[in-house]
Amino acid sequence: MPIKFHCSCCGKKIEAPDSAGGKWGKCPACHTKVYVPLPQVEDELKLAPVDEGEEQRKKQLLLETFRLTQDILQEKNTPDVGPAAGPPADISQEQLTNHVIQYLRQMANGELDKAQRTAELIVPHRRKVSAILDHLAKSHTPDPELEDIPQQVLSGLIRNLRTRIS
Repeated sequence: MPIKFHCSCCGKKIEAPDSAGGKWGKCPACHTKVYVPLPQVEDELKLAPVDEGEEQRKKQLLLETFRLTQDILQEKNTPDVGPAAGPPADISQEQLTNHVIQYLRQMANGELDKAQRTAELIVPHRRKVSAILDHLAKSHTPDPELEDIPQQVLSGLIRNLRTRIS
């Protein structure tokens, strides 16, 4: 059975004998050098019967994976339930200022666990804390408890807390 293909240059249909497969020749129309493809040998595909039990197990595993993924996504989207979830408790401006100063001191001292707990008290009062931070940032004389902290470090800690509450 002859090999049928098209010239890559002019597109004309070419027929070549089986013996020319895998060799180079000239297109009879445009005389361009063309490669004659190997003849297609139709091999019989060896098929195995489908194991219905295995297919069912694969479907079950995919379904279970999907369910677990959905559960994980639901957990991430669930809001935290706890003291921070409700409306913030009323706190005086003085107490909140003390918490902010305490947080800045703890961060400066590297007491990160304590600072985290203090931040949880501060974060629900975003607006008030923002005003306190503005006052601390604009103040030329820092609070007595914060005066030993270098001004650049204190400014960085204030920016960090401002980012945290926003």
